[in-house]
Amino acid sequence: MDAVAYILFGAFLMLVLGYLKTRYLDFPGQGPVDYAAAPGEALDLRRHLDGPILCEGVIYGPTGRVASRFVGDFEARWDGNHGVMTEHFVYDSGAEQHREWQLTLGNDGRIRAQAADVVGEGTGIQSGPTVQLKYRIRLPEDSGGHVLNTTDWMYLAPNGTIVNRSQFRKYGIKVAELVATMRRKEPV
Repeated sequence: MDAVAYILFGAFLMLVLGYLKTRYLDFPGQGPVDYAAAPGEALDLRRHLDGPILCEGVIYGPTGRVASRFVGDFEARWDGNHGVMTEHFVYDSGAEQHREWQLTLGNDGRIRAQAADVVGEGTGIQSGPTVQLKYRIRLPEDSGGHVLNTTDWMYLAPNGTIVNRSQFRKYGIKVAELVATMRRKEPV
């Protein structure tokens, strides 16, 4: 083999290894089946995301540095398998954002989710102490108006706190990540 063939083979091998790492070893490689038999209490959105909820988190940009910090006040209400969760975020920049989710749970643990900035319908599943939700979100115009593919994972901690990790991708490339906690608000 000549030098060009080695370079092309090396580049191809790196692409394949990168794909395999991302698909099977990285954040997108996990699936609901990985948590179905996990020990501890199962996450039930109707119970664990009900009433007033405090959310605190950070958003990481594409380089892995913190791009924004936020606090959110949520209110979730359920009528059987149908829920509405309103979110009010305040960011470190002073900007505010509002969102209202319409959630429907199937008897098999599947989730359908809609919101004004979600393109189409989000889909997900409750599995053991986790929830996975996938959807396409349209960013506000002042943030570019891009549509990003989003994967949300919520993990129930033993004390009832939910740890949320979300990745946002454009053309398969991670452009942002969010890590947040959600817990019931203490009565004042």
